[in-house]
Amino acid sequence: MHLLHPPPTGDLMTGQVTTGEITVEDAYAAPLGSHTDRPWLSLSMVASLDGSTVVAGRSGGLANRNDAAILSRLRSLADVIIVGSGTVRAEGYGPPRKRGQRIGVVTGSGRIDPTTELFTSGSGFVITTESTRLDEAARAIEVVRAGRDGVDLRAALVGLHAIVPHVVTVQAEGGSTLNGSLLGADLVDEINVTTAPLAVGGHGPRLATGDDVAHRYELAQLALDDDGYTFARWRRSAGG
Repeated sequence: MHLLHPPPTGDLMTGQVTTGEITVEDAYAAPLGSHTDRPWLSLSMVASLDGSTVVAGRSGGLANRNDAAILSRLRSLADVIIVGSGTVRAEGYGPPRKRGQRIGVVTGSGRIDPTTELFTSGSGFVITTESTRLDEAARAIEVVRAGRDGVDLRAALVGLHAIVPHVVTVQAEGGSTLNGSLLGADLVDEINVTTAPLAVGGHGPRLATGDDVAHRYELAQLALDDDGYTFARWRRSAGG
């Protein structure tokens, strides 16, 4: 990948100039920050030029080798992954590769399939409201409950300590409704977005849907690969 921002630095007179080449490991060496009162939340998505996050209902049709490597790298930095139940079904989520990592499935309805390997492996848990009733088959699954009429995502993030005691970093992976709710609650500290050089049309979801918000982010890093994919890292601006 070629690093575009921050721009290459060095001294042309001495020849000590960086080339702008960067590896996935160096480009995504660590989260962009941390909090003392709640976990740092990073959103990771891939989108087309016209804003869709799926092709034929799945994100894989937009990704390339570098995007897949970046997603894997970002997952390795997270203690917990949170994802909407619809995305879990559509993308076929299974147990994570990182030892000890947990995946929280966000659902307001409580409709999950406890027989999938995500849950039978003990990796998956549920994030839902205080009043949501789970099927008897799902009652052995660990649950974080927050909110009455809808999932209180801020309280749920703090409540993750009951599942993973030393959680520092959480990665959100969609879908668009969950992303929109996280943005609406101003919980997204970092956005890592791959833009595929494809226009796909259709009626696929955007990166986030929900109430209008206007939270400002600052560009922390921008890279480009030989396939024309761009990889941006954005940090929530302290200014508004």
